[in-house]
Amino acid sequence: MSSEITPKWTTEELAGEGVSKKDLVSYLHESGSNAFLLAHKLNGKLASVVKTAKKPALLAAYKNLFETKQLRSSDEVSATEIKQEKAAIADSSEEQKAETTEPAAAVEPKYTKRVIKKGTGFGCPAKGDRVSVYYSGWLEDGTLFDSNITTKGRKPSSPLVFKVGMGTVIRGWDEVLMTMKKGEVASVLIQPEWAYGQRGLSAGGIPPNATLKFEITLVQFD
Repeated sequence: MSSEITPKWTTEELAGEGVSKKDLVSYLHESGSNAFLLAHKLNGKLASVVKTAKKPALLAAYKNLFETKQLRSSDEVSATEIKQEKAAIADSSEEQKAETTEPAAAVEPKYTKRVIKKGTGFGCPAKGDRVSVYYSGWLEDGTLFDSNITTKGRKPSSPLVFKVGMGTVIRGWDEVLMTMKKGEVASVLIQPEWAYGQRGLSAGGIPPNATLKFEITLVQFD
């Protein structure tokens, strides 16, 4: 586009109703440089600019275009085309990222489970659900180290209640309970990695690197 440009409309025409906002925006988009359009907040889709711009502001921009001569050069790419190009590059980058990202390796469970009594219903607890549990735990040599089940003839104990999957208990418990149904009773053997690990739990009578056996009853969850 030439560095010299003559006004498209006379002052009288601009003052009347013959020149619409759409006419003005179209002309400014065709004639003004990207810097000019950005400075006057006229960059963007034609319909959007027409909808939001006020006619006095468009008239002022039209007048300023001839005063500043910030005209579009013949090889200048429109602001809309620049945005489209950036969006295309971003989409391409996301596609490449999705293609090159390797899926996370599946974690091998560090426990084995045997169902003693099947539960009821279709669902299992999800992370953050509150579970109520009866349990007993043994070392590999058969030593009972913990239980919340009272012996026969005593007052029934209350189940252990906590939010599953939140790290309140050992990982083996969290993982197992999220596979159980209401009322299910399971025998579970948990490897040290998902129990008390290399340190053990001396206060609870659990030595380092101990594999633990539990019988767990999922009373209910919500």
